[in-house]
Amino acid sequence: MGDIRRSAGLLLFRRTGAGVEVLLGHMGGPFWARKDAGAWTVPKGEYAGDETPWDAARREFREELGLPAPQGEPLPLGEVVQSGGKHVTVWAVEGDLDPADVVPGTFAMEWPRGSGRTAHFPELDRVAWFGLDAARGVVVRAQARFLDRLAERI
Repeated sequence: MGDIRRSAGLLLFRRTGAGVEVLLGHMGGPFWARKDAGAWTVPKGEYAGDETPWDAARREFREELGLPAPQGEPLPLGEVVQSGGKHVTVWAVEGDLDPADVVPGTFAMEWPRGSGRTAHFPELDRVAWFGLDAARGVVVRAQARFLDRLAERI
């Protein structure tokens, strides 16, 4: 058995007149370009055993969005296992930001596949606020549990 892949992230939420909204990012790169449902995620990323999940969540927020991690009180939403086997731990933090201020981090991959060329893509190609019901319709399936847990606790 290989090592368990672990990821940690922060789910930013805000209260509006229409209810609670959460900030999700659309996964960047050619595989996700034309997908919407199941292509949105909590800003998160992998970490190694020498970093705490909380520190990783804050670092990944900064790396993926190019903005400092929010300073609010963290609300632990626990862990889910995604379909690929990755264990994801998330905290919710109340705060606000303008998606136009996001400067996404990038990753490199061979594209087109087999071409020998390396292309760079944003980790998240867009970021948006969603009401909880709308978010459930677009987020990676396993991560919908984080939305349910948030709704139960606020």
